[in-house]
Amino acid sequence: MLSTNDEVPRRTGGMRILMIAPPWYEIPPGGYGGIEAMLAALVGGLSRRGHEVVLVGAGRPGTSARFLPTYDLAPSERIGQAMPELLHAAKAHRMTAELEVDVVHDHSMAGPLTAAVRSAPTLATCHGEVEGELAEYYRAIGGDLSLVAISGAQRRAVPDLNWVGTVHNAVETGSFPFRADKQDWVLWLGRFSHTKGAHTAIDVARAAGRRILLAGKLVEQHEKDYFDEYVRPRLGPGAEYVGQAGDTRKRELLAAASCLLFPIAWDEPFGMVMIEAMACGTPVVALGRGAVPEVVVDGLTGFVRFEEDELPAAVDAVGGLDPHACRSHVWRKFDVEVMTEGYERIYRRMAAGRGLRLPAAADGLMLG
Repeated sequence: MLSTNDEVPRRTGGMRILMIAPPWYEIPPGGYGGIEAMLAALVGGLSRRGHEVVLVGAGRPGTSARFLPTYDLAPSERIGQAMPELLHAAKAHRMTAELEVDVVHDHSMAGPLTAAVRSAPTLATCHGEVEGELAEYYRAIGGDLSLVAISGAQRRAVPDLNWVGTVHNAVETGSFPFRADKQDWVLWLGRFSHTKGAHTAIDVARAAGRRILLAGKLVEQHEKDYFDEYVRPRLGPGAEYVGQAGDTRKRELLAAASCLLFPIAWDEPFGMVMIEAMACGTPVVALGRGAVPEVVVDGLTGFVRFEEDELPAAVDAVGGLDPHACRSHVWRKFDVEVMTEGYERIYRRMAAGRGLRLPAAADGLMLG
């Protein structure tokens, strides 16, 4: 247990930040893990700005932060179960109860329940859909927890929550290989679920006369059920599942593809794979739901369409887009330094006792 201020020295002008990750994957993740990838980038950005970060997570240390593990091995095979999340939250609270920090940034599900007994203000980034029971959960916690949205679309869907800012997710742009010469095939990358639209991507690629590669997470039973019912029957000539791509393989695929297909069937609040693709110079062809219109510049870094039957023509047109424009867009809007600056503003405001809810147009952060 960390119990004295001397154990986390303060750099001049820097803040002490306690970062609590979900328990499911290591940070950074070896393969799938969008939240974990975002966290690794944020920790790095904060460290470069002179802040001291203590990270609570699972598995082995992999960032510049002081690391406190709740599990020696991340319980990835139990993702979705309640007990690992509850145990993770309880251990995190126990290990950090006497640690003096300026702000707590909690990315876990159960961790915010301890916000009321923390001496430092707590904020949580809402990484997924925030409606229904999850919205009720945050309402029940109330003013003890400040919320950060990852897109304007997410925030507008539930405007009455205790939002204190909007900060888009980001990537270490320079860590993604840029490639201007593309292969003729298209790519779908994600986790296998009906909402992510892998089956739709296959249909679109076939309609466009393009070969498609699919790489995605296929671990949980509902993912396997979806894959067996909707994806496997569509595989064959021109459509190939290449497995769950690790970090290196994912970058290779993203850089080589003529475009990324993102035909989502829900109002996704962000979509990390879109900015990962554009960082490689690869345009995105997507259905314009959720945050898609905030992320992809139609006609410049990809094509945003609102009907599925419009997607094949968009796939045909990607050859006319400039890969350099895709890469430049990510540098300007979705690089980790941009995201870090956004969170830093919120941290300082909260540490100064000004963690009050602001209108979406007044928080001064990245809203489109």
